[in-house]
Amino acid sequence: MSQQAIRRVAFLFLPYMYTEKDTARLRPEEEKEMLGRTPYRRDYGRLLHSPSFRRLQGKTQLFPGSESDFFRNRLTHSLEVAQIAKGIAQYLNANDVVIRQHGAIDVDLVEFAGLAHDLGHPPFGHNGERALDACMKPFGGFEGNAQTLRILTKVERKVYKENLNPAFVLGIDEDGSDGRLGLNLTYRSLASILKYDSKIPPERAVEDKLCKGYYDSEADIVANIKKHVALGFEGEFKTLECQIMDIADDIAYSTYDLEDAMKAGFTTPLDMISRAHQSLFLRKLHEKIKHVINDVTEQEILRALMEAVGYSPPVSEGAQDRDIDTYQLSCRVAENSHVRTQMSSRLVHEFMMGISVKADANMAMAKIEVRRDIRLKIEALKHLTYLSMIMSPRLKVVEHRGEEIVTKLFDTLAKNHNLLPQDVKTVVELLKTEKEQKRVICDFVAGMTDRYAVEFYNRLFGSAASLFVPI
Repeated sequence: MSQQAIRRVAFLFLPYMYTEKDTARLRPEEEKEMLGRTPYRRDYGRLLHSPSFRRLQGKTQLFPGSESDFFRNRLTHSLEVAQIAKGIAQYLNANDVVIRQHGAIDVDLVEFAGLAHDLGHPPFGHNGERALDACMKPFGGFEGNAQTLRILTKVERKVYKENLNPAFVLGIDEDGSDGRLGLNLTYRSLASILKYDSKIPPERAVEDKLCKGYYDSEADIVANIKKHVALGFEGEFKTLECQIMDIADDIAYSTYDLEDAMKAGFTTPLDMISRAHQSLFLRKLHEKIKHVINDVTEQEILRALMEAVGYSPPVSEGAQDRDIDTYQLSCRVAENSHVRTQMSSRLVHEFMMGISVKADANMAMAKIEVRRDIRLKIEALKHLTYLSMIMSPRLKVVEHRGEEIVTKLFDTLAKNHNLLPQDVKTVVELLKTEKEQKRVICDFVAGMTDRYAVEFYNRLFGSAASLFVPI
């Protein structure tokens, strides 16, 4: 048999990218093919029209939206991640040899993952997350990614189980059983946001750090996701679409959050390089990055940052003039919106070009590979932004207040259910265990926007709150 014939036979046995099981739902539904939409496009529509997605516009990304209309919020960040993820999928579909052999990546599914990835973030960013986790440690903890899965499969009020008593319109039956199915999405869509393949322990010590994964309450759903998407797969479960979303999120953090920081006057390219040259700061940066690239050196990190921001160190001849030119260029990049946008666009394009796919026997579990030099630039910019901006005293003051608000809201509502909105109170009272009740109260607080959390807090503890604004 000729080599060409062998290749043709081998092609017939290549694993496909998608199977019929991927489109099964928590509760079976008749797919409305006459509307011309795929199951994944229907999932995209359900997410887009959900209250949880809309509320992302009121949650902080890096800087509070009240400071400037320019700054990104969780909604605009999610839109950008979705666009980058879709762009990566389109690039791979057109150029990657592995993808062209096994079938195209569904861009609707990748776009869905990008839009949904931050759905579970509470008010006030990571400090709000830590505050809720501290409150929930005896009851299964709190974590943004785990909350995203819970929102999509329980909290959103679109579909309930078929055998649920219709009298119980909030999804909890008279025996306390939870019949909520959230948006009733396909298993492959749910898999696309499952970033961490581990169950968060039901109870943790007070001093334990934040634990990433999924809640015990959604463990059965995760088992069903794995059964439908990658039956028999024994490695770490993380689908191709989820990996694309993850790298798109990193790209957005390393470029667009940096753009916001320059607009806010927090930094300039020269400031970044100057800070990175400080031995203590560089050591912290190295500690962060070596968890991803274990053989990286501090000098490599410096070079990667200088390349990313377009900085060239001055040569000895005419060094003073070169320093002045570099300073002026650095200020122009930070202050000129056109130049900032050009820099962000250049980096996003460069990063996307460094991505490829490694095949797997189950193509749902194929691996995204990022060229080492590209991964280094992404990680260096991302962690530089985190260490110099997110950990800065100016932002820490704002976040500390947010942590206090979230903690006090949760504690007060947990002690007095009468302060909850009527529908949330009804669900809490129908549930039989304290763990389930605390989880629903946590769902309510986590779903608040920054503004609503402050408003609710002021109504409980302030002196000028209106009695007539609905809660």
